[in-house]
Amino acid sequence: MTPHTTAGTHTATGTGTRKFDPDPVTREVVDLIGSVVARYHEEYELAAAGHSLTGAQARVLALLAREPTPMRHVARELKCEPSNVTGIVDRLESRGLAVRRPDPADRRVKLAAATEEGIDMAHRLRAALDFAREPLAGLTPAERTVLRDLLQRMLGEKGREEA
Repeated sequence: MTPHTTAGTHTATGTGTRKFDPDPVTREVVDLIGSVVARYHEEYELAAAGHSLTGAQARVLALLAREPTPMRHVARELKCEPSNVTGIVDRLESRGLAVRRPDPADRRVKLAAATEEGIDMAHRLRAALDFAREPLAGLTPAERTVLRDLLQRMLGEKGREEA
């Protein structure tokens, strides 16, 4: 390892593989990311419950509110089975928050889309997620941009437009 790479060290294990031992700052960053994710999920679940939705229903609704999406893409985005998405969309449809319709580009494909009521609900859910709003407001626009860019880089996303 070169002197300039201080993100961690590799140690041999009994199985012949090498295990990465992160440096203290990397461990702290990982712990902080875990704390942010936990707070986000906790608040998302509370906001969803306040609108008589499950967290999964709220996440699907948020995706559909952006644009009509094929069901398999929703499953891939949420990292779950397509059959789970079918049940979630069924429940959203029964509440008038989503609809299924043929994809104009390929009528064999069904798109799920938020209704106007569903889009309104998705906006209200997003507005209820304020745990990060105040801390992010304490950053300058340039700092928020750097944070966004670093997070996108960590996730391997280049040039993703802000929602």
